[in-house]
Amino acid sequence: MAMAGGESEVYGLIKVWASVFSALTYCCALGKLTRPGAGRLVFVLPIVGLFLLLPLHLSSVHLCGSTAFFIAWLANFKLLMFALGKGPLASSNPPLSLPNFIAVASLPIKIQPNPPQDGGQKAGATKDPQKGHKSVFNYGIKLLLLGIMLRVYDYSDHLPQVVLWFIYGFHIYFCLEIILAGAAVLARAALGMELEPQFNEPYLSTSLQDFWGRRWNIMVTSILRPTVYEPVLSFSTRLISRRYAPLPAVFSTFVVSAIMHELIFYYLGRIRPTWEITGFFLFHGMCLMGEIAIKKQLRLSRGLPRPLAAFLTFSFVMVTAFWLFLPPLLRCRADIRAFEEYSAIGEFAKDVLSHMSVSKAFNTSR
Repeated sequence: MAMAGGESEVYGLIKVWASVFSALTYCCALGKLTRPGAGRLVFVLPIVGLFLLLPLHLSSVHLCGSTAFFIAWLANFKLLMFALGKGPLASSNPPLSLPNFIAVASLPIKIQPNPPQDGGQKAGATKDPQKGHKSVFNYGIKLLLLGIMLRVYDYSDHLPQVVLWFIYGFHIYFCLEIILAGAAVLARAALGMELEPQFNEPYLSTSLQDFWGRRWNIMVTSILRPTVYEPVLSFSTRLISRRYAPLPAVFSTFVVSAIMHELIFYYLGRIRPTWEITGFFLFHGMCLMGEIAIKKQLRLSRGLPRPLAAFLTFSFVMVTAFWLFLPPLLRCRADIRAFEEYSAIGEFAKDVLSHMSVSKAFNTSR
């Protein structure tokens, strides 16, 4: 990414997020001027359309991808719930202030309940490891591994394709965790709010239900549950037995997730979809339905030994990702463009350090 192109991208990012903040200010005012329902929905829909268009003004893999995820997916789904009087933007009591409304709408922010009167946890209480935040050491290890991966890419011509794809999978996961950890620090410093945990060591999943429901992209799960899963579950319960009503609800959730992932990939590559991403999510949706049905039919309370279950689940996810998920990502040159951006950032950092050294030497000589 050339310097001029980088500056243009930064200006574009500023314009996009200035538009986001203005639009969310308008939506916050709607909460005071309109009642939930069809009327508020009419006023919110133009903002939903705007948020679908704004990522098209960015071309950087990292900036466009993260912006698209935050506003075209998370913010839009939260705004649709807000229009109907549901979700984190509408259920807060007292109503959210403008800064908090913007933060909760545009970021995976978690509104913490009021702390206990004694000023902390009771003696002997422990945090839920799934909901708690990871240690600095945990993120440090992942940052170190990410740095090693970037060095390994220098020898990509000598590595088997399967090994490269395996590294790509962990690269995506580590990048998402580190970016979101940085956003959490900013949210905590600026607003005193916490970022919703996004991942819970997904490579330790012991089933597809565990992977998709409790470990991978937890914030997306919490958004899709009230907007897709629960309405379809309520409807399907009237048509089939309550025992198997979750199955169409699960599949519908994966259909919506597939559509949103196709949209994100379009933002990244601006090329016509090949629908492999849709195939990936529909296939996983059907497999998860089968897993749930088998557990219900056999009334299984315990599954395979945990290490074996984790190995089989991880292998299944990786193999299907190699087959259907990664090829479209590589086809839009996301990996090459990401490396170019890393290189540009590195060159910029070197220039800054060089200028600082020259300035220091000049001041010392005086």
